[in-house]
Amino acid sequence: MNHFRPPTEDMQFILHQVLCAPEQWRALPVHSEVDADLMRQVLEEAGKFVGEVIAPLNREGDEIGAQFKAGVVTTPPGFRDAYQAFWQAGWPALSAAQDDGGQGLPTVLEAMLYEMLSAANHGWTMAPGLLHGAYECIKHHASDELKARFLNKVASGEWLATMCLTEPQAGSDLGLTRTKALPLPDGRYALSGTKIFISGGEHDLSDNIVHLVLARLPDSPPGPKGLSLFLVPKFYEDGSRSAVTCERIEEKMGLHGSPTCVMRFDEAAAWIVGDPGKGLNAMFVMMNAARLHVSLQGIGLLEAAWQKAHAYAQERRQMRAPGSSTRAGEADLIALHPAMQRILGSQRAWVDAGRVLAYRTALELDAVKHHPDASRREAASQWCGLVTPVLKAAWTDQAFSGASACLQVFGGHGYVREWGIEQHVRDARVAMIYEGTNEIQAIDLLLRKVLPDGARALTALLGELRASLSDCSDDPRAMKAIQEFERFVRDELLPGTQAPGAPADRAHWLADDFLRAMAMLLMAWAWARIGSEPAAKSARWTVAEQAFWRWVWPEFGLRLGLMRATLAQD
Repeated sequence: MNHFRPPTEDMQFILHQVLCAPEQWRALPVHSEVDADLMRQVLEEAGKFVGEVIAPLNREGDEIGAQFKAGVVTTPPGFRDAYQAFWQAGWPALSAAQDDGGQGLPTVLEAMLYEMLSAANHGWTMAPGLLHGAYECIKHHASDELKARFLNKVASGEWLATMCLTEPQAGSDLGLTRTKALPLPDGRYALSGTKIFISGGEHDLSDNIVHLVLARLPDSPPGPKGLSLFLVPKFYEDGSRSAVTCERIEEKMGLHGSPTCVMRFDEAAAWIVGDPGKGLNAMFVMMNAARLHVSLQGIGLLEAAWQKAHAYAQERRQMRAPGSSTRAGEADLIALHPAMQRILGSQRAWVDAGRVLAYRTALELDAVKHHPDASRREAASQWCGLVTPVLKAAWTDQAFSGASACLQVFGGHGYVREWGIEQHVRDARVAMIYEGTNEIQAIDLLLRKVLPDGARALTALLGELRASLSDCSDDPRAMKAIQEFERFVRDELLPGTQAPGAPADRAHWLADDFLRAMAMLLMAWAWARIGSEPAAKSARWTVAEQAFWRWVWPEFGLRLGLMRATLAQD
């Protein structure tokens, strides 16, 4: 019960039957030869590696945790060997370009791998979790000289990377960053300052660590527009060590296997990445990739919690379930009790719909980069911009609340370590905070993605959702919900936030409810797509679909009601 089992059959059903991924790859020259058989083979091998190598390290990684002594960080037993096997087998390089030493496979395959990894061992997965974002950042913004030195090592995963943004006084407001970068005679820069909450800032997993650091040049203006991005490795090419020191690692609620470091830069020689003053532009490439990965962490952790709770409910016997028609020997299984069915069915509904949306987003990321049609690239970019903050916020919220609900299935046994469910609750909580808090995701969605263009991008997205349902679903509920949401945005939201005299802060008060309503709407679309597949008529899928419409979907009406109440206030 304590080891996660990668659900590769469910994942492949979503990818191939629901999302018809092979058809989409054929439209992309770079992936035109990728087919379902290849993806299935790779995913099965990935599942074996995750289940046999990574999952067994989870319990000990949590109990022993990363260790700090005099600036040196040691990861839990087995972590380094597992990571060395991971990168040498080519797993970090799945979607990196072949010219950079990668395998050139679709982004969605990497997404599916990291979902499984997060479910199996979230602490271990924090180390390679930033690799793809660092790779994209260096590839698109670094000089040719830096690419020659670092791109292949990061693409392959031989060297791990960090994202050094946060400082004690500069969390969500990066404009308060104080770390300084002074020009050196050789064209490099001397970095000085302290960064906190740096995942994997120091460890023994890889032979080198590539730090990507936001800092301020001497003549830079105040605020976020004055920030530049710099690269400084743990070790330089001549073997000398940079002036980057881990001062301590944090004692945390969860993720004990992942060292969260306080990093001090003492005039560390670094190279600038991209243009001066454009650091956030370069860093957001990394952050956007990280946000999809955090969404997948939420889905994976919820899947892992559900697996434990479901297995326990099939074994635990208590009083006879009310209304049970099963034979006496089985009527006392708690899996038959309505309260347990509601918990398990609701979490299953979130996981399955989340996969549809996350995998679709990964497919759209490849369309943004590779589709030959400019209008298709634009539509894909709109999908990613609107859906990614919803995925990050809603599914990390649910990972925590859903894991807590799964703990409830165990009763008192869930509160003790023996059964492993309490670790998921602890590990899941931080995903609601990092890579942009969930409240910031809601503000980003409504105030930066929806309102500035008068909801044109959102309206186009909703139109695409309607069109996709007209050919595949005989269930009218999702279609009606999309139409209702369109009317609400057009007739109530836009006038209520943009009309002369509307309170300046009204949109901020609406943001959280708007994001949750969007999450419900996207889930309704996802379940309409799942439900239209003949293979989804089995009990495995119909139970979760019924749970969604019965116990999850009513939140859509609640969120519309809350927004209407806010809009009605003076």
